[in-house]
Amino acid sequence: MTIYEAQVLVDKWIQEKGVRYFSELTNMALLTEEVGEVARVMARKYGEQSNKENEKDLNLADELADVLFVLICIANQTGVDMDEALVNNLQKKSTRDGERHLNNPKLRSNQ
Repeated sequence: MTIYEAQVLVDKWIQEKGVRYFSELTNMALLTEEVGEVARVMARKYGEQSNKENEKDLNLADELADVLFVLICIANQTGVDMDEALVNNLQKKSTRDGERHLNNPKLRSNQ
């Protein structure tokens, strides 16, 4: 599935099941909430925190999908073509950071 196809699929779901998009500000708050849930999973799975009793079924893939869903909602309602945006962003990073990371000794210290 392309990002564009995902944007179409999410829009269809919103129209059929979600009634309408939440406001952009509400979706920004929801995105922040969902990123926090990813952080919780990461802290418990890869960090030093242990699971609480009710957190035994934490699912990183599901939490990342929640982030992607809300991000796509924001893109859809603001008219952003995420396929194009990602291509442009990678091009910007390649131009700006094309040599920076290759020449960063801090990135080589764990090899």
